[in-house]
Amino acid sequence: MSIKIGIMGYGNLGRGVECAVKQNSDMELAAVFTRRDPSTVSILTDSAKVCSVNDIDAWKDKIDVMIICGGSATDLPKQTPELAKKFNVIDSFDTHARIPEHFANVDAAAKSGNKTAVISVGWDPGMFSLNRLYANAILPDGKDYTFWGKGVSQGHSDAIRRVEGVKNGKQYTIPVESALEAVRNGENPDLTTRQKHTRECFVVLEEGADAAKVEAEIKNMPNYFSDYDTTVHFISEEELERDHSGIPHGGFVLRSGKTGWNGENSHIIEYILKLDSNPEFTSSVLCAYARAAYRLSNEGQHGCKTVFDIAPAYLTAMSGEEIRAHLL
Repeated sequence: MSIKIGIMGYGNLGRGVECAVKQNSDMELAAVFTRRDPSTVSILTDSAKVCSVNDIDAWKDKIDVMIICGGSATDLPKQTPELAKKFNVIDSFDTHARIPEHFANVDAAAKSGNKTAVISVGWDPGMFSLNRLYANAILPDGKDYTFWGKGVSQGHSDAIRRVEGVKNGKQYTIPVESALEAVRNGENPDLTTRQKHTRECFVVLEEGADAAKVEAEIKNMPNYFSDYDTTVHFISEEELERDHSGIPHGGFVLRSGKTGWNGENSHIIEYILKLDSNPEFTSSVLCAYARAAYRLSNEGQHGCKTVFDIAPAYLTAMSGEEIRAHLL
């Protein structure tokens, strides 16, 4: 029997989930829920329906797992607890500092409805989180490093588009190669924010805008660019569309540690992601954990979970016999 998937929200992430569901033979897309007029939303799956969020309660017994594809700033803190009372749910909440608060809210909601929820699923938080935990457990005498990029930061890109005089723009986060190599060499450097990453902006100006003023405002923007070495390139709309239309990303998680009675031997653990499409990769992780949520729910394991709480065998469609024979 196929796991019936619902998608809440149909932006870049929702479209990625639809594609990921197609690649999982034990899943089928039942419905997409949108805040827009459903008649204006076109999806790829002929057998699935597009519905208004106002009609979501009618699907309580028709969906096994609801994958929530809203934003972390305002959507998920509200949507995930509300939906967790009625559905098994997955989200990609990525505001790291607020994860404990979000977990508590979703846990209470899911337990009240005897449902299973998994939050903060993706690559960071998500796959990077798992690798940090594994590395810490294996090398307790060590140091963690996380580098992001080269890739598009959607939040930073949105920030530059809000600057007066900017018509359009995209921002890339880039690891500083010398810092990355120092970690790989086992030097255990203490790195500031500026020493770990640079930021590169590609900006299309409004007609008549002051380029120098726009550049200064971007470079001095607190919480986004002021703590980094930032380069601003002014380009045409055609160049932006031609050269920067994708949403690539990725990064590195490393732990440098020592073993031996006196710490005489050094080790490096490194996990790398190189992603052509940030939302499509995140969507693929969401679908794997949707399978886990479905299985946990059937076992009566209700409440909120994170990637730390779920055994790897729950993620795959393969049987225990298959994974022991082919992957162990």
